[in-house]
Amino acid sequence: MVAGAFPLAKLLTLGARQLSRPLAARIKAGARASPFFRAYICLPPAQLYHWVEMRAKMRLMGFRGAAVKPLNEEAAAELGAELLGEAIVFGVGGLCLYLEYARQTGQARRREEEQAAALREVGERLERLREELDAMAARLPPGHAPGHAPGHAPGHAPAASSPAPGGGHAPGAEGGGAGHAPARPGH
Repeated sequence: MVAGAFPLAKLLTLGARQLSRPLAARIKAGARASPFFRAYICLPPAQLYHWVEMRAKMRLMGFRGAAVKPLNEEAAAELGAELLGEAIVFGVGGLCLYLEYARQTGQARRREEEQAAALREVGERLERLREELDAMAARLPPGHAPGHAPGHAPGHAPAASSPAPGGGHAPGAEGGGAGHAPARPGH
C-alpha cells in the first residue's frame, strides 16, 4: 500500500476480530444457561474432544485398550462453551483472512486489466500511426522517399555520402568507411 493511504480494510479486520471475543463470551454464557444449547451444541463436541484428547494421551503413554470415561455434564458444558467461543473467534479470523485475500486478488485483477487495456491502447495507437505514415508516404511525389534530410535537391544525396565513381571509396579516404570525407593534405 502507499505510505500515505490508511489501511482501512486491515483496521476493520482487526476490529472484527477484537469484537468477536466479547461476542464469543456472551455466546458461551448463553450456552451455559440454555438447556437446548447445553445438550445439543456444547455437550457433543466437548465429549468428542475429550475422547480424542484422552485416546491420544493414552496411546502416547502406551495404554492401548483402556476405555475413556465421558466427562460429567458440568465439565462437558464448560468445555463445550469454551470450544464454541474459540470456534467463533477462529471463524471470524478465518472470514477476515478470506475477505482480505479476496480484496487483494480483486485489486490485482483490476490492476492487470488496466495494464492490458493500456497495452491494447498503445498497440492501437501504434497501428494508427503506421497507417498515417503509410498514407503520408503514398501522398509524396514519386522519387521522394521518407527519411531524406531537408534542404537537399530532390533525388540528390549529399556529396559526402555518395560513393566515388568506380564503386570504391573516395580517393585518399581514411578509415575506409562510406560517407567519410576525403582526407585533406597537410592535416
